[in-house]
Amino acid sequence: MSEFEEYAKAKATSILKAKNIAPLLESIATLPYIPSRIHSDNGIHITALDSTLTLDSSSQHSQMLRSLALQLKPWRKGGFHLFDLHIDSEWQSFIKWQLLAPHCELSGKHIADIGCNNGYYMLEMLLHKQKMLNFYEDSKLPDTLPKSITGFDPSGIFKAQFDFLNHFIKAPIDFELLGVEDLPSYCQSRKRAFDVIFCLGVLYHRLSPIETLKSLSQCLERGGELILDTLIYESSQELCLSPAKSYAKMSNVYFIPSIPTLQGWCKRAKFKHFEILALMPTTTQEQRQTPWVDSQSLESFLQQDKSLTIEGYQAPVRGYFKLKKE
Repeated sequence: MSEFEEYAKAKATSILKAKNIAPLLESIATLPYIPSRIHSDNGIHITALDSTLTLDSSSQHSQMLRSLALQLKPWRKGGFHLFDLHIDSEWQSFIKWQLLAPHCELSGKHIADIGCNNGYYMLEMLLHKQKMLNFYEDSKLPDTLPKSITGFDPSGIFKAQFDFLNHFIKAPIDFELLGVEDLPSYCQSRKRAFDVIFCLGVLYHRLSPIETLKSLSQCLERGGELILDTLIYESSQELCLSPAKSYAKMSNVYFIPSIPTLQGWCKRAKFKHFEILALMPTTTQEQRQTPWVDSQSLESFLQQDKSLTIEGYQAPVRGYFKLKKE
C-alpha cells in the first residue's frame, strides 16, 4: 500500500468512525433488503423491482426508512422518491442537471464528480439517456453507460446519505472520502486520469481557485472535459469579488470571478476550450428551505427585492461552463 493509500484509508476510517456517523451506518446496514430500480423524473425515483411489494406510509419498514432519513439531515441535493418517501431536499437538483445534460457525452467514459455530496448527480449520470436501470446480478446493462463513476467528498453525512440510497440501488459508483486537494495524489496512486470531471459548486469555496483548476486539469486525460459550475460576478472587466466576511451568509465563499477573470484562470490551468453553457440567477424555485434541512436557505440570504444579498453584494448568479484540457 502506497503512502497516499494509507493516508486515504486512515482519513476514511476517521470520518466513518465519528460518533455522529458510525451509528447511522450501523442503522443503514440493518435496513430491509428490497431490490430496486431507478429512473429520473424531476428527481431520482427508487422503486421496488417486485411490483407486488408496496410500502405504504403506515408500514413498519416505511416508518423505519423515514426515521433514518430524518436522522441523515441535512439533505442538500435531491430530491429523492424512495418508495413512498419523498425526501424534499433544499436544492431541486434536477434543474441544474437538465441544463447540463444536453452538453454531456458520458457513454464509455471514466467520470469524476468533485464535491459529489450525496451522489445525486452521479445517479443522474448513470441514467443519462436511459429510461430506467437496475443493477442486480441478472440485469443486462446497456453498453451506453459510463465506464466508471467516482465521487469525491470528505463529508461523512453525505457518504451516509449515499449509502442509505445505494443500499437499495446497488449502483456501481465509487465514493471516495477525499477532497479536491487530494485528487492529484489519488490519480497518481491509481495511475489513472478521467475523461470527464464535474466540479459543481466547489470553486468559490476554495482559497486557491487557480490551483484547484490546475489540479482538475492534471487529472484529466488529454482532451478531457471539465463541466464547471461556479458563482459569477457580473462584469465585463477582469474583476473578482472577495467577500470580507460572508456572501449570502456563507462564510466559506472566497472568490467570485467575472467571466473574463475565470477565463484567465482557466487558461493558466491549461484549459484550451472555454464554452459558456448558461448564466442563471439562483431562484427560490431551485433552492429553498424544506423540512429536510435544519437551516436557513436562499430566501433568508437575500434582501427584500432579491437583487442583493443580505450583505449588499450582487445576488447569486451561476455560470455553467465546459472546458477542455490542452
